[in-house]
Amino acid sequence: MNMVIGVLVVVVVTAATVTAMLLVRRRAPEGSYFSDGDRASGVFGVLATGFAVILGFIIFLAFESYDASRVGAEAEALAVVQQVETAQFLPPETGEELTGMLVCYARSVVGREWPAMDEGTLGDAFNPWGAEMFRTMRAYQPATAAEESAYDRWMDQTGAREQARIDRVHGVEGVVPLPIWIGLFVIAAVIFGYMLFFADRAERARTQAMLMGSVTCVITLLLLLLVFFDNPHGDGLGRLEPIAMERSLRLMDSAIEVAGIDPPIPCDGDGRAR
Repeated sequence: MNMVIGVLVVVVVTAATVTAMLLVRRRAPEGSYFSDGDRASGVFGVLATGFAVILGFIIFLAFESYDASRVGAEAEALAVVQQVETAQFLPPETGEELTGMLVCYARSVVGREWPAMDEGTLGDAFNPWGAEMFRTMRAYQPATAAEESAYDRWMDQTGAREQARIDRVHGVEGVVPLPIWIGLFVIAAVIFGYMLFFADRAERARTQAMLMGSVTCVITLLLLLLVFFDNPHGDGLGRLEPIAMERSLRLMDSAIEVAGIDPPIPCDGDGRAR
């Protein structure tokens, strides 16, 4: 959900609830439908506080998932660059082959996996270039102590890259289950209905509009914030984008140039095999 849609949702929902309040106000008795306003305000305070506490806790959990995806994307991008450096300590043929696959892996993350995460269609799919690198390393046997050390280092970095990828895609399906969404919207509807009983034809229309509009605006904004953290990938203000991996691609190009090698790149710009 981008910023424009979010603003429109807030405006439409707030306008609808304010309109409902003003319509109810026309037939409301003076002093509202409650004979004891203090008692009614106390009950409303319990409802609003309970809703705010639950929603705040869920937003905190969703933010942790958002931050874990961000950190995972950065760690994965760093691991790819480190593996390019490690590959140069392997035999030239194997090192260049792995370097080309790492470039394809990064391109695939940017060009294919990220759009799939935005659309929610990534599922349990794995990166095909990760599998290709595994096949290459499984057939490789270190011949010297230096190659054995590079082999061990490669395997450690592979584990770190795979764990970082898991963290990156963890939040794709959303961390807030459907029953919680249903509960939040039901509580919000209860608060809205309770607010209508504060309709008072003796008060000015603008006062009644402010009473309902401010509550609706705050609740809607909090729910939209939860939607944002529950779906962190894609385009838009604050959304997670493949900036770290794009930076890693540029770093890999520089590293390849400095190393003076010309590895075969078996994929197109989006990481699809040629």
